[in-house]
Parts: sequence; C-alpha cells; structure tokens
Amino acid sequence: MEMTILPLGDCICAGAVLTPGHDDTVMTPVPVSGYLVTLDDGRRVLVDTGMSRDHIGNPGLTFGGSPAEEIITPAMQPADDLVSRLAEAGLAPGDVDVVINTHLHFDHAGNNFLFPGATIVVQREQYEFADGHPSFPNQYWNLPELHYELVDGAAEVAPGVEVLPTPGHVPGHQSVVLTLPQTGTVILSGDAVHVAASYELDNWDGHMDPAAARESAHMLRRLAADRRAVFLLGHEPAQVAEYPRFPHVYR
Repeated sequence: MEMTILPLGDCICAGAVLTPGHDDTVMTPVPVSGYLVTLDDGRRVLVDTGMSRDHIGNPGLTFGGSPAEEIITPAMQPADDLVSRLAEAGLAPGDVDVVINTHLHFDHAGNNFLFPGATIVVQREQYEFADGHPSFPNQYWNLPELHYELVDGAAEVAPGVEVLPTPGHVPGHQSVVLTLPQTGTVILSGDAVHVAASYELDNWDGHMDPAAARESAHMLRRLAADRRAVFLLGHEPAQVAEYPRFPHVYR
C-alpha cells in the first residue's frame, strides 16, 4: 500500500477561522490537500476531494455575498484542479474506487460530484447534519448520482485504512488512519486539527463544539505519539515543506 499527497490549492483564511487568538485578523494562505492511497490489490482510495474547480475563475463561488467572504477566500490555479492532479498521476476520476470525506465542507468535499462510480464513505451523523445546513453547499456532494456508505463510528474501510470518529469541528467529523508497510502509521486529521497553533494555544473555539474538538484533537495526538505516526494536520502550512507532496510516494 502507498500514499501520495495531492496539492489542491489554498484557502486564504483569517487566523480567527483556524485558531482564535492566533493572528485573528491576519489573512494567511493555508494548504488544501487530498490523499491518494493505492491498496495492495490495486484499488484506489481518495481521502477528501478538495475545492470545486469552479473556484479557479470565481473565488467567491461558495461564500460570495456572505459574512464568510471576509475571512475565507479560495485561491486555486488551473493546476490545482483535482482532475489535473489525478492526470499527473496517470489517473482519471473513474479510476478511484473509494472516496473518504473527513467531512462535507466545501474544501474537503468540493469535488465529490466527480465520483459517481465510487463508494463515498462518510459518518452517518455528518451526512445527516450537513444535509440542508447552510455551511455545507449541496451542489458539491448532495447529488442523486453519488453513492454514499454511511458509517457509525470507527470502521475499517479497506485493509490498512481505518476511519475514526473525531467530532467537534462539526458533528460526525472523522479522521483517517493508514498503516503503510515502510512509513508505518499515517494519521490524516482532517479539520479535527487545522494547524499546529491549535495545540500551542489549546484553543478550539473555531469549532462547532470546542469541548469535543479538544478531546478529539488530544486523542489524535496521543495516538500519533503511541504509534510514532506521521501526523498530517488539516491545513498546516509548515507541513508543506516538511512532508513532500506528489510525486513523492509514502510506502
């Protein structure tokens, strides 16, 4: 089994969005990523689908005219389109067998519409919460042609690929734990942990349920320490240099 990190653009966010109390009014570009996993049997799993390519020409597509427009701005180049990134790896969306969404926000599920032939794994609680909620635009993920597999709690999606419930950022958020033969454990936090400063300040007020978010984040950090894991945070800029992206492959 192997994994590569797909760079899918940036979000320019006010510090208050990521960790309140840390550069609240400073607008900072943070990475948006997808994680492409190739299983031993050749099947492909994609963790998170990034932002819709329509943001390339229209950054205000999702939040234009709303208060969120002042604190969150997508920043994508043509090369950041998920279809382009998959093509660089010699793949098309139809080559992906399973999609795992950590949650259904626009920067994690914005290209779900590309995968009508895949099984899309989401926590049931997240799917039911997101359906009709204004912060989860339906045009990206709530489509009749998509096939969702709704799970309740921890589950093995495939050999070496596990989802763990990490609520707090939103109800039903999940993180992903990979077990690679050489690298060992890789934890993909999703937005359970946006950036490292969240731990430094131990401030989780940017999440819907701060107490649950704190518990989830500290559980992940303990797990990472216990397993000596590679711990990839949802939007940490420093990790772009620390952990190479495509074409680097983690085995």
